[in-house]
Amino acid sequence: MATIEIAGVRHVYELTAPTNFPHALVFVHGWLLSRGYWQPLIERLAADYQCLSYDLRGFGQSHAISPQEVAEADARVLEPNSSNTTNGNGSPYSPTAYARDLKFLLQELNISSAWLIGHSLGGTIALWTAQQMPQSVQGVICVNAGGGIYLKESFEQFRAVGTQLVKFRPRWLPLLPLVDLWMTRANVARAIARSWGRQRIVDLAIAHPEAALGALLDSTTETEINRLPQIVSQLQQPVYFLAGDKDKIMEPKYVRHLASFHPLFQACGENVIEIPECGHLAMLEQTDMVAEQIRAIVTQYK
Repeated sequence: MATIEIAGVRHVYELTAPTNFPHALVFVHGWLLSRGYWQPLIERLAADYQCLSYDLRGFGQSHAISPQEVAEADARVLEPNSSNTTNGNGSPYSPTAYARDLKFLLQELNISSAWLIGHSLGGTIALWTAQQMPQSVQGVICVNAGGGIYLKESFEQFRAVGTQLVKFRPRWLPLLPLVDLWMTRANVARAIARSWGRQRIVDLAIAHPEAALGALLDSTTETEINRLPQIVSQLQQPVYFLAGDKDKIMEPKYVRHLASFHPLFQACGENVIEIPECGHLAMLEQTDMVAEQIRAIVTQYK
C-alpha cells in the first residue's frame, strides 16, 4: 500500500511490478466499495500485466477532503435541510472530478499507457477518463456498468434509498452479528465468501458521508445519465462491457444499450460479453472468467 496526494487529498493505491506487456491495467472500484475487491483478479493477472488499484476520493482508505474540513463536511451532509452541492460541476465527487483524479494519478505514477477497468460507477469514471486522456488510455473494460437511459421513477427511488442509507447508517454497523452474512448474498447471483460480506459492511460504514452522497447524486442526474451515450459514441479507443446475466442493479439490456453507441457494437454487439451465473460483483462471483476475458481483450491490442 502506498499513498499520494491529489489536489491536497490523500489517496491510497497499490501498484504491482512492471512486466513486458506495454500497457498497465488500472482498476476503478464502484460506489461504497474499495480497491480490495479487485485483488482476486490482480492475483491472477499481475504476473503478466502491471496492475494499479486505488481507493476513490472518500472511499476505502482515501480521504474525502483535506483533514481540517472533515468535521464541517460531516455536519453539513447530515443536516436535514442541507443543500449539499451535487451539481456535477464544482463537486469533487462527480464522475468528471473522479476522472481528473485518475488522470493526475496516472501522470504522477508515470503510467503513460493503460487499459482502464471499471466496476459499476467505476465504469463511468473510466469512460470519462478515456475521453480526457485519448493518447494514454488504450481502451476501457466496463464491468457491471452500462445505462444511458434516464428512467425518472427508478432513479428517483434509487437516489432516495441511497441517500437514506448514507445518512442513517450507524458507524457500529460492522459490529452487528450476522449482518455480514446478509451482504454475502446482496446483489449477487450466488453467495460470495463471508470475508467479502464483512468487507462490504466495513466499506459501507467508513465511506465518507459527503463523498458517498455526492458520488451517488452527481452520477445519477438526468444530465449525467444522458451524457454517457455521447461519451461512448465519441471514444476512438475500444470499449468492452462485461455484464452479469443475473445482475439486477445493471441488467444486461441496459449494458447493451450503452454499448450500442460504440462502433465496436455494430449489428451483433460483439463488445458485450455476458457472464453466466453472475450478479453485480463479477470480479468476485466469476473471477476466473472475468480474468480470462480481460486477457483476451487486451492482448488483441498489444
